[in-house]
Amino acid sequence: MIKYNISSKAVNWNKRVKKIDSIVKNVLTHKKELKFLNNINYECNFVLANDSFVKKLNNKYKNTNKPTDILTFISTIDFKNKKKEKYCDIIFSIETIMKDSKENKTDFYDHITHLIIHSFLHINNYIHDKINDYLKMKKIEINVLKKIGIDNPY
Repeated sequence: MIKYNISSKAVNWNKRVKKIDSIVKNVLTHKKELKFLNNINYECNFVLANDSFVKKLNNKYKNTNKPTDILTFISTIDFKNKKKEKYCDIIFSIETIMKDSKENKTDFYDHITHLIIHSFLHINNYIHDKINDYLKMKKIEINVLKKIGIDNPY
């Protein structure tokens, strides 16, 4: 089971929450391709924030003193005789996402969709530290984006 909620920590997200919710629902129709497992309960919190908020988290938890477009934090609890549970916090920075969208001449919501897909892959144990892992992740992202009707962003 996959449950999620969306909260806004920055006023410039407020008018976008409904659209983000629609995007998450659409992306989750491809949960098999995104490697979600039936034997795990997922709780995802989407936090719509700004550069200042993300920069603080990035500095504290990733030792990087700058904002980024998205941060994903995952905690896994393995209960005896129960389904494993994953608690996921996915934090977006609106300023960085807007800047990246503009620089890459990409629609804001298409970019958000890509970031959500990317984050879901991280939740499901995909990493991109090595080139082969990066290429696997990229292939899945492109495939799911295509199914949603979004062109290859790479």
